[in-house]
Amino acid sequence: MLKKVLVALVVVVGGFLAFAATRPDTYHVERSARIAAPAPVVYAQLEDFKAWAAWSPWEKLDPQMQKTFDGPAKGVGAAYAWKGNDKVGTGKMTITEAAPPTRVACRLEFVEPFASVASTAFALASDGDKATTVTWSMDGHNNLMGKVFGLFMSMDKMIGADYDKGLAALKTVAETAAAKAQPVATP
Repeated sequence: MLKKVLVALVVVVGGFLAFAATRPDTYHVERSARIAAPAPVVYAQLEDFKAWAAWSPWEKLDPQMQKTFDGPAKGVGAAYAWKGNDKVGTGKMTITEAAPPTRVACRLEFVEPFASVASTAFALASDGDKATTVTWSMDGHNNLMGKVFGLFMSMDKMIGADYDKGLAALKTVAETAAAKAQPVATP
């Protein structure tokens, strides 16, 4: 009897893993927001990791997060590493592409709670000289564990909500910076 139960368990687990293996090898998460600020003002918030504290959705999840910055202050090679609570984990971001004021791309390395690597990017499209549409995206590869995880939780649902929060906060920060930069009209 025990042998039959073990064989049945192996068949069920094997079938589950085989099904999971058929899931997509990659994932893509993307969100956009229109910000009433010129592209250079928005870009300034993205190319400098120290500016992220004002708008990143993960900063608020762990105010005690330990952060280190390496490389140049801005642009290609600038790096930001963090170690925080279980909500933010441990990881590192490095800017791999900087094309002012239209694009910033990063290599995102998660160490904890699970190791993985993804690419993130911010694409900025000017809408005249007073507004910018920002598209924040993340692309990554699913190993077998990622595929199993994807059966229960979508990366889009998990990360997308944080992207929405981050873009809303970026909108506030950039629009405030743009308003401060406007010349004051004298009567």
